[in-house]
Parts: sequence; structure tokens; C-alpha cells
Amino acid sequence: MFKKISLKNGLRIITVPSKSTQTVTVLVLVGTGSKYERKEEKGISHFLEHMYFKGTKKRPSSLEIAETLDKVGGIYNAFTSQEYTGYFAKVSKEHFELALDWVSDIFLNSTLPEKEIEKERGVIIEEINMRKDHPMEHVQVLWQELLYGDQPAGWDVAGTVETVSKISRKDLINYRETQYVAPNTIVCLAGNFNEREGVKKVKKYFSKIKIGKGREKPKVIEKQERPEILFEKRETDQTHICLGVRGFNIFDERRYAQEILGLILGGMMSSRLFEKIRTKLGIAYYVETDVFSDPDTGYLVTRAGLNNERLKEGILEILKEYRKIKREGVSKSELKKAKDCLKGKMNILLESSDAKASFFATQEILEKKILTPDQIFKKIEKVSQSDILKLAREIFRPEKLNLALIGPKEVKREILKI
Repeated sequence: MFKKISLKNGLRIITVPSKSTQTVTVLVLVGTGSKYERKEEKGISHFLEHMYFKGTKKRPSSLEIAETLDKVGGIYNAFTSQEYTGYFAKVSKEHFELALDWVSDIFLNSTLPEKEIEKERGVIIEEINMRKDHPMEHVQVLWQELLYGDQPAGWDVAGTVETVSKISRKDLINYRETQYVAPNTIVCLAGNFNEREGVKKVKKYFSKIKIGKGREKPKVIEKQERPEILFEKRETDQTHICLGVRGFNIFDERRYAQEILGLILGGMMSSRLFEKIRTKLGIAYYVETDVFSDPDTGYLVTRAGLNNERLKEGILEILKEYRKIKREGVSKSELKKAKDCLKGKMNILLESSDAKASFFATQEILEKKILTPDQIFKKIEKVSQSDILKLAREIFRPEKLNLALIGPKEVKREILKI
């Protein structure tokens, strides 16, 4: 399904050809994000990503950057996470070289104009303010802060108003020079293209990429001895919560059982918590359980927007389900449903070229190895009822519980008793 080539300069090229689609995606991932940042430069990875749409020598303005692909109906964007930053373009197959030229141009040749930096600084500050005004999103920032505190794993990817206000053009250039280097970069081509020609063109367009060694990421410190709560008082019409536990990273084989456990608890409309909290009790519009794993962290968390007057009831019901699954495990039918759901969703997702590019490139950037869907399906199938029970008993312990919440009532003492 895919091929991986490592060039002498360290650049990795992944090709995922498919004749069953009319599109092609060019995705560039660089292994840097907020976990690689220093305290005084929080948000610099995200700031730099924004600046890559402000002009190159070939396309001097943001309008020319955008029009290049707008003229052919292309889909394009960029994103920043804790672990990596990505730039992509998805186009009709006949515009493959245009997409490759465009992505390589912004990745290698962005000029970072001073006047645009000052304007974009304001844009990013408003993005931070916007997300803070949205408690459903902001509670997830609090969740990271609660788990990891004042270290890169606990910082908001966007940074803070204070740090973003101080980042200079020199800071952005120095960060780029250090991190945006060949050994730290993957170019992934997915969709309908000639594989041999595609690799040849990538070598041509990325021939000027810098060679170097990026920063080492600081080790994440995890320490918890008792249940922890982080509360932010806000005059909201419902209380938004993240209630969950520390889990396992992507190098731990239990990650597959962890994912299935999250799905059974709150990852489907027929999941336990959706049925209980929304369908039977009617105390939340949204309730779902997410599972997250990256190279050095992992957790399982249930997110919900609960009726303010029935907050304690909602929290108790979530904890009841955690306890029940820890005591009794899951049925054969529940396990089969979750496995089939995971596999079905993956098959549906991977019909598109951009999803394929992300699937293969993200594995390589995080794990430095790639599993095909079939190989992942085999690992999912190996998960047994006893694996789920053992996992639940391992993670659902009082000393691993964490709750972040935003709402109008101070309830920390009452909830700690629960």
C-alpha cells in the first residue's frame, strides 16, 4: 500500500498510490510542535505555521498564496500539534505538480515579512481569545494543564497572549533554522499519481531543504498521588467537564485495548455513557469519551456539557460506569461491536487521499515505523475481554482520576468527596 524512501540528507518520502481516486494530496510533516518549545516562546510553532501563508519570493502576498490553489479548486491548510506541524494541499490529479510546487514553496521559501508578523500576532491573540470564550474547547486546555502542569505537555499549543506578544521575526527564523531540517521532515504523496515521477519531483522541489539536527524534546514528568481538580468559574448555562484518567502512550501495546475501552464507554451513539447521560437522563447534549496516545503521554477522558443543577449527578453516573466496567468488564457482543466500529471507521476514513497521507505520515513522524490498516486490524482483533478488564482495573483508580471543569458554581470540595 505504501513505500518509504530515506534520502542521504535524512528527508523521508512516503508514497501511497491509489488509482481509485481522482485526487492527490501532498502533505509535509515536520517533527516539531509545542512540546519542543521553551517557556518564553510558547506558541512559536503555531505562530510560524501561520506565517507560512504570508508570502514567498515566488508568491509575494497572502493573496497569491491562496489564489494559486483556489483557481483549481484545491483544498489546502496547515496545522500545529504538540508533536508536529503539517502543511498540505489536495487537488485533482492533473494538478499534482502545482500542489507539490505550492507546498514546497511555502515550506522552504516563506519570507516572514515583518509587517505581516505584526498583523498575524493580532490574529493569533484573537484565536486564543476566541477559544477561551468557547468553554467546550477551553476546558480541554484546562485538562492538559491539570495533567501536566507547567511543562510543554501542559501548555496550550497556541501559546499565551503574553508569549505571542513577544515573539520576534528573529525568534521565528531561529526556530525555523533549527527545526525545519531534512532529518526532521516527511513528504507524503497520496492518491492518483505516478509513483516514480512523484518521487523524482519531490527530490527536485525539496533539494534545497536544510540539513541539521533539531532540538531534543524534554521528557514529560508525570506525578499524581491523589485525585485532582482544576476549576474555572464562568457564568455559563451548563458546566463543561473533562473527567478521566492517565493512560498509555503509543509504544504500549495496551493502547489498542485503551481505544476499545474508550469506544465502549463513550465513543458511539450506542455507547454506555451516551445512552445513560444523554438518552436516559437527558442532562447533556454532548457526552463522549476520547482516548489519546502520543510518544510520551496517554489518557482516557469523558467530555460533557452538563446541566448546572445536575452536575454532581452527571459526574456520579460517569464514575459509576468507570467502576462497573472495572468490576464486570465488557460482554462479547460489546467487544465485537467496538472492534467492528473501529475497523469500519478506519476503512471509511481511508477512502480519501488526504486521510491516507495523514494516516501513514503521522505514524512515521511519531513512531518512525508504519503499520498498514490490516496490521492494525490484527492488533485490534487480538484484544480480549480479559485485556479490557485488566486495563480498566489498572487505570480506573482514585489516585489517577482528574477533573477539569468550567461552570458558574464552585463545587470542588463536594466533588472531591464524590
